[in-house]
Amino acid sequence: MDLKIKKLADNAVIPTYGSEYAAGADLYSCEGELTFAPGETKMVHTGLAMQIPVGYVGLVYARSGIASKRGLAPANKVGVVDSDYRGEIMVALHNHSTEPQSIVAGERIAQMVIAPYLTVNYVETDTLDETDRGTGGFGSTGTK
Repeated sequence: MDLKIKKLADNAVIPTYGSEYAAGADLYSCEGELTFAPGETKMVHTGLAMQIPVGYVGLVYARSGIASKRGLAPANKVGVVDSDYRGEIMVALHNHSTEPQSIVAGERIAQMVIAPYLTVNYVETDTLDETDRGTGGFGSTGTK
């Protein structure tokens, strides 16, 4: 599938896959050096806009290396880029560590997975079909 991308900044980097079967394509910062204090969140520009096909969504996730080694990950855990959005893709990057962390232009900051989704009609009802699990919630499965 081809996905149209528009560069909004000269130094923007087109997303890349780290391996042949990677699900997520790396997103890159296009800003100069940014320093994040512990617990601080900043919006990081990618310099890119995309035309995600109807019926698909761009899901922005943390990159495991930068998250586990430096504590930098999307503040909203998973960003959602809808197919009708044409603005700049930005990542709300949060420093979960206890030390200041910096990133530079051209650095991989997150990854995006393009995935299909369903739009459903939410229909109110007074009853739901019964299941073995029933109303068992958090921690209710696999406890014997």
